[in-house]
Amino acid sequence: MFAWLVAGSGLLVALVAVAMARRVSRRLDVLTQSYWDLRYEYTRLRSQVSRLDPDTPDAEPAAPPASSASVSFVPLSTIRKKDK
Repeated sequence: MFAWLVAGSGLLVALVAVAMARRVSRRLDVLTQSYWDLRYEYTRLRSQVSRLDPDTPDAEPAAPPASSASVSFVPLSTIRKKDK
């Protein structure tokens, strides 16, 4: 009888855990959708403001200027030629 009681309570705990996981999953889906909606709306409004006031510089530059003195590209073939 004790084994059935333990099995039944384990099943009950598992069902409650599954129900909670489903609820959290739905909440995560709603939050994710809200995030992307807000991000889309922000981008749309920012482009709308930039069209209305083109003299204002963007708050976020597209890309930082790369300094060619500190970073340079070295092809792997030249390194292999030096080793031979």
